[in-house]
Parts: sequence; structure tokens; C-alpha cells
Amino acid sequence: MSARDPSTPRTAAVFFDVDFTLIYPGPTFQGVGYEQFCARHGISVKRSRFAHAVRAASTILDAQQEHVYDEEIFVRYTRRIIEGMGGTGPSLDACAREIFAEWASCHHFHMYDDVTPVLRELGARGVKIGLISNSHRSLASFEEHFELDGLISAAVSSSEHGYLKPHPSIFEAALKLAGVEAKESVMVGDSFPHDIAGALSVGMRGVLVHRADDPPAATPANVPVIHDLSDLLAIL
Repeated sequence: MSARDPSTPRTAAVFFDVDFTLIYPGPTFQGVGYEQFCARHGISVKRSRFAHAVRAASTILDAQQEHVYDEEIFVRYTRRIIEGMGGTGPSLDACAREIFAEWASCHHFHMYDDVTPVLRELGARGVKIGLISNSHRSLASFEEHFELDGLISAAVSSSEHGYLKPHPSIFEAALKLAGVEAKESVMVGDSFPHDIAGALSVGMRGVLVHRADDPPAATPANVPVIHDLSDLLAIL
């Protein structure tokens, strides 16, 4: 983390990724939850293999070169996790589709403790707040469920927009909706290739959130890395 550079343009808007930046999944989308989903479909899996299966399946999301939104990408990703946990059988697709559908339900998720105070402080400073998400979750429902009504100026989801981050058009759509220019806007997210690289490509600034204990992957010198969202306030 570094202090704000006085030559940096005034920040008019901050856009946030949603999943794993503002919220994180509860037990439903951990190993125990997958085990329960699979059991209902007659599939036997080992919850201890969940973390490894998620890492292995991530290549499916990273390989989507055209970045066109297609829910089948996420269904294949989910199926690959189940397979990585040892799941087999004719019900794999049905189970993966049920898990994918449930991901849209906000009650399965928790908000990080640092989120609401930071969003309220940004609002008090007159900074517009936006959301840019690759999820199919309703962002209006997200705002209502987590009591963010009145704080969000613009929200764009890839399922409605048609393209996934890092495609430039989803960032441009969010900027247009918020009525701000790229050079006065910041994108905050937990994924450099999806959140930050896409934002940089349209002229936004980027801040990477790395909440894990392990060192983050190498990032450009102009991209600050923070471990707690409260650190964001000092660098805007």
C-alpha cells in the first residue's frame, strides 16, 4: 500500500468487483455444501478435495478468450469441481446446474467486515460507487440484501451486459452509467486478470485486493495491493 500520489486525478468514482471482494460464500459453497448438493443427486464426493478441485477448475474461467457471457461456462466450471472431488455419474450436469443457480442467492454469502464502513465513507466524500460483476446474481437484490440502498450509483453484471470482465465494454458501460470518465475512476477487485487488467485497458486505475496470507502474484508498479478494504481510503 502507498499514499496517494498528488499528481493522480481526483477520484470521482470507485467501482468494485462483488464476489470475493465485497462478499464471500458461506458453507453452502464450501466442501461441505458441495458434498450435500451431490448427495441429493446420488453423487459421492470427498469434501477434503474441494480446495484443490477449485484451483484445477479455474482454468475453465481463465480460458474464455472472447469473454462473451455464457452460463454454460460456469456450469462446466462447477461440474469440473465436482469431478475434481471424485464425483461421477449421469447426474453431474443436473447437480452442477443446481449449484450454479443457487450462487445467485444472496443469503448464501457474507459481507466482509471492512466493506460497509468503507462504502459509507466513500459516499460521505461524494465519491460515486459502482459495481461490476461477472456473476448472474441480481445486483439490485444484492444491494437490498446487504442494506446498501442509496450507496450504489451504477451496477453492471455480465449476465445482463453480455460480456465478462476483462472485456473493455463492461467497464465502459459502467462508466457511462455512472456518468464519469475512466481517468477519474478506480476499479477495485481480487483478480488482476479479470478486474484490474480490464480496467487498465480502458484508462481506469486499479487496486488489487489480496485478502489471503500468501503473497499476491506480481502486479505492475502502478497497481497498489491492499489486504483490507480500509486501506483503500488512504490511496484514493
